Amino acid sequence: MSTTSLPTPDHAAELRSAMLAAGFTADGLLDLLGAPAYAALARSETVPALRATRGGGDGPLATLVRLFLLQQPVPYVHAATAMPVEAALADGWLRREGDEVHATVDVRPYGGPDGEDWFIVSDLGCAVGGAGGIGSREEGVVLGVGGASTTLAGITVRTPVGSALDVGTGSGIQALHATRHATRVTATDVNPRALGFTRLTLALSGAPEAELLTGSLFEPVGEATYDLIVSNPPFVISPGARLTYRDGGMGGDDLCRTLVQEAGARLNPGGYAQFLGNWQHVEGEDWRDRLRSWVPRGCDAWIVQRDVQDVTQYAELWLRDAGDHRTDPEEYAQRYEDWLDEFEARKTRSVGFGWITLRRTDAAEPSIVVEEWPHTVEQPLGEAVLAHFARQDYLREHDDAALLEARFVLVEEVVQEQVGSPGAEDPEHVVLRQNRGMRRATKVDTVGAGFAGVCDGSLSAGRILDAIAQLMQEDPVVLRDRTPEAIRMLVEQGFLEPVATPGQKPAP
Repeated sequence: MSTTSLPTPDHAAELRSAMLAAGFTADGLLDLLGAPAYAALARSETVPALRATRGGGDGPLATLVRLFLLQQPVPYVHAATAMPVEAALADGWLRREGDEVHATVDVRPYGGPDGEDWFIVSDLGCAVGGAGGIGSREEGVVLGVGGASTTLAGITVRTPVGSALDVGTGSGIQALHATRHATRVTATDVNPRALGFTRLTLALSGAPEAELLTGSLFEPVGEATYDLIVSNPPFVISPGARLTYRDGGMGGDDLCRTLVQEAGARLNPGGYAQFLGNWQHVEGEDWRDRLRSWVPRGCDAWIVQRDVQDVTQYAELWLRDAGDHRTDPEEYAQRYEDWLDEFEARKTRSVGFGWITLRRTDAAEPSIVVEEWPHTVEQPLGEAVLAHFARQDYLREHDDAALLEARFVLVEEVVQEQVGSPGAEDPEHVVLRQNRGMRRATKVDTVGAGFAGVCDGSLSAGRILDAIAQLMQEDPVVLRDRTPEAIRMLVEQGFLEPVATPGQKPAP
């Protein structure tokens, strides 16, 4: 494990002030580098940014970018104009070699959801790429912000809570977000260096301090319970545990399974637990059933599979992440063999990736939705997550008869598309499509399209169906009998919203 000492946050407030004064922010980077070079950083490519900062002269912003984000030495005199350089040297943010100074850590400007100017502190080179991007395969390397981090931050429910727990905090990104809406934040990690980076991230971002505990999964918090639990865990399914930030050290997908199964007992009533994860697609087993078996008693669950890779694609992805493709060809081939041997032994044919959200309800009949949705979504999705579980509550409380008595409105951003051959009098099918949130699309028949189009909250579902039956010369009893299932689907997927009748409390 890496033993490189970390800076202290003693003068983090002064360093933060200097960075903000220089414009070392997410917006400032975009202005200085331009969109192409800024986007290249997300792909772990630094050459465009290096070229852009050469043209930026020796100003404070260009100096900070080259020093902390691009890991280039800068003259001491230039650093002195950009920050309190002696304090940065004393605290360990910089080291001096002759007339030049070098950064000891990566610092990446990171924009908060409400325009906050935050900074993510990580190991050198890791603010703009994975371990493979810097050629580092040290066990304890701590990465900065990446796609998985921002995905989890985007789907997390952001209602005010008393307590939040970030399991496997890494450089502290989820803990930082949680400080905005949680009175008390706890962050854990098996890697003590990760907790050190979290402390630096919070201090340099001007955020409140968090409780930092060393240990695996829920072990460090004992029997404590929380209103919100989040985790971007080391979910990679690999042979062994080479890199702490990604390899969980348990066989197969056992780490993700354990995290999910143990989370239920750590949630307060009504609390949410939200994770990213990988899971195996095992020969002879439905992956949906596998994930349903993970859900702890007393919890509703919404599990969304976003991607699936066959075992060769998956192995290649993570071998490259570790930089193994740059090693001796024979060594690379042997590591590749090790991955495939592991998958073969477990009868794993592919690996899924996605989101897992639990909500503790203690309901007698929990709602467990496991689905595949690989299509584009609109982040942030925290409000969509809340709405999903509110709809599950509504459907759990309303049988078919109650649905027919209820009134609904078509959600505002839903549009209707008709698909058919050019010149055809009638469409082959009708699609309802959402333009926000999950951006779902679903086929509906003539009755479903007509029903959804008429839903404006003024008539009950049953009365609308009676009118449709009369127009189509169908038996209204038969139509009432077969349509509630379709109504239930449209409500569950967010195409229709229930409307409260006079004297009733508003529907979720």
